[in-house]
Amino acid sequence: MNKIDAINKLAALDRAGVYVLSKGDLAKAFPQEKEKALEKSLQRLVGDGILQRVAKGVYVNTMAKSKKGQVIEDIASVLRRGHFSYVTRESMLSEYGVISQVPMSRITLMTTGANGIYETPYGVIEFTHTKRRPAELIARTMSVKGRPLRIATKQAALADLVRAGRNTDMIDKEALSDA
Repeated sequence: MNKIDAINKLAALDRAGVYVLSKGDLAKAFPQEKEKALEKSLQRLVGDGILQRVAKGVYVNTMAKSKKGQVIEDIASVLRRGHFSYVTRESMLSEYGVISQVPMSRITLMTTGANGIYETPYGVIEFTHTKRRPAELIARTMSVKGRPLRIATKQAALADLVRAGRNTDMIDKEALSDA
């Protein structure tokens, strides 16, 4: 693929709100590319600063205008596409004001997919596997306009923290009184 075609295709995807892409997404966007040629093209696009490799097989369109403030959540959703994932534990408890420390450049998630920690230019993404059924997960989470992933309720985030065996010393008991 030539650079102009790649930029035009990425711009079209951006207009559709897609700016975080897996290698598979890019293979579908450029079906004429054979696997080895696609690999070389991706290396060139990364080298030219058009794409940014943020994790193995995941890229961000650096020129995208549709990029929102929750880039790390968009990356997480691509990393665990096809699985139910939601923001919880320290990330949500900090947002709710239940813990005093704010996890800087780190997002904690539960997922029906595999455990994993990914260091990206946008921060660390930490997935913890859950065996809970999707119906139960939906009941414990809520959708927030503008966020790509569902978020845990205060009660669910606390339960996830305890269940994962994480440090509970930083919890503000007063902030939990309404939970």
